[in-house]
Amino acid sequence: MSRMQADPSVRTGYLAWQVTHVMGARLERALRSLDLTTAQHNALQHLVWTPGISAAEIARRTGFTPQSMGTAVNALVDRGLLVRREHPSNRRTVRLSVTDKGVELAERARDLVERLDREALAVLAPAERSAVHSLLYRMLAELNPAALPPMDPRDANSGTDPIPPDSAVEPR
Repeated sequence: MSRMQADPSVRTGYLAWQVTHVMGARLERALRSLDLTTAQHNALQHLVWTPGISAAEIARRTGFTPQSMGTAVNALVDRGLLVRREHPSNRRTVRLSVTDKGVELAERARDLVERLDREALAVLAPAERSAVHSLLYRMLAELNPAALPPMDPRDANSGTDPIPPDSAVEPR
């Protein structure tokens, strides 16, 4: 076996996995300051994007197990960040909504995530950050489109992904 074959850094999947784990660990540490887990953070963000969806739908969109997402949702309900409502046509389905307190926390968490993204991407030039974002967006749109927030119908004909807000910001 040659060194190239043994070197995992030649595989894109390996690099993506490593970046994912580093970013995930940073996110977990940062979310602790808001008393949130990554599952809770994902639940809040998806409910801000799509009010009324179920915990099972959030789990499908995010890749968390239904059990993990159920635990996360229960904790958010207990903290008064989410409320459960019976679905109007299916009593077995529970619709979730974010409270005002939950929206406020979701915004604080989103600000935190944006800061982490800026820090991680600071090593790249603005054009590189935009290119990385576009490529990852395209891959996610193909592999798990439900993970993306619903597109504003006014943007549906553009055929492009949303440009990250910090793509034009120079690294510090």
